Amino acid sequence: MDASTVASFWGQQTSYLNFCEEDYVVTRFVAEFINTFSSFVFMVYGIYGLRQLSQKQQSGGLRSVSYWGLIGVGVCSAGYHMTLKYHTQMYEKADELSMHLLTTPLLYRILIFQASPQRTKITGIILGTLFTIVMVVHMVMDEFILHAVTFGLAVYLIAARTLKIIPQQVPDPSIRRSIRNIAFFGCFCFGFGYFVWLIDVWACGVLIKFRHVVGLPFAFLTELHGWWHVFTAIGGYVAVAIVDLVTTGKVHEDPTKDLAWPIGPAARAIESLKTSKKQD
Repeated sequence: MDASTVASFWGQQTSYLNFCEEDYVVTRFVAEFINTFSSFVFMVYGIYGLRQLSQKQQSGGLRSVSYWGLIGVGVCSAGYHMTLKYHTQMYEKADELSMHLLTTPLLYRILIFQASPQRTKITGIILGTLFTIVMVVHMVMDEFILHAVTFGLAVYLIAARTLKIIPQQVPDPSIRRSIRNIAFFGCFCFGFGYFVWLIDVWACGVLIKFRHVVGLPFAFLTELHGWWHVFTAIGGYVAVAIVDLVTTGKVHEDPTKDLAWPIGPAARAIESLKTSKKQD
């Protein structure tokens, strides 16, 4: 399908952001096909997490909020990539803000772990105030730096604090290794996702030419913004799951069997590599 001759269902693009995927190549109803449907991965992991909590009858309160944040990222991102309209670009801003809806409850839970009631209250007030400031500035002033810096800082604090708490909450060394392997895999997914996002930005012209040479469906494999969605969704799910795990009591069994694919196989593969390396 020649994208230049397609009468798109959504009309002319009115957003001022676009990505490397060519528009309306697959269907006139979806502007960026891969970017849209890869956004659903966030929703899948969020729904899986909520389902696990429901089965354990633990679906209320803060434990659910971050999984809803994952779902929100997916919904808003899919809406934007599907239409490329200015009003859905505002949803894309909601997508970015839902990233804070994902990280802020996690940061709150990890910072108040074993804290006094007074510290818990102060932490909640500070994080609530910061979230409101970021939300207002980003939506009203169309400012990105504050969003990026605060999100990156939140991710760093969550990771650092979680790694400190794991030895306290996981007495069994083998289970502790398993959880650390899961955390390592989540960090790898975040990092690799960011890496392919950079390539998608910097090498867009080369990628488009290559897609024209190989054609569909193999061209889909080079839609790196879509892969960024996938790997970031996995990393986000891992972060939520680990914080949930270590802040709800002592961990006495390997959690990999309860986590969504590919977390379990990846953690076991990392452990096998470490074991074989030691034997060598």
